[in-house]
Amino acid sequence: MEVGSQAGRNAWQGLSDAFNSECPAREVLDHITGRWGMLILAALGEEPQRFSELHATIGGISEKMLSQTLRTLVRDGLVERTVEHTTPPRVSYELTSLGQGLTKSLEQFLGWIRQHTIDVVAAQHRHDRQR
Repeated sequence: MEVGSQAGRNAWQGLSDAFNSECPAREVLDHITGRWGMLILAALGEEPQRFSELHATIGGISEKMLSQTLRTLVRDGLVERTVEHTTPPRVSYELTSLGQGLTKSLEQFLGWIRQHTIDVVAAQHRHDRQR
């Protein structure tokens, strides 16, 4: 039984090499690191939110892009969509356990961005002045 489990694990390892252009990990990487995916995941890191709350939190995102990206993240198993059968229906979104694990990593990444944005912008200005 151990041999079969190991063989199954090895077969899936090829599916998580984002450097391989045929790898499904590329699609996952795109969903997570795309402009809106990362912001939605970070916004949901605090607590479940309704669509309108997410839309208000994430400046510049259209309702269409928010809806499409949420559908993608739900399909990927990172976000859960819950519908309360009230009148009108109340829909909320929250991270799954898979999404929570990812968001812990994203928090470090976003923290780095917060800390170093000024440095990056300064470097951009220096570069542009030299041209």
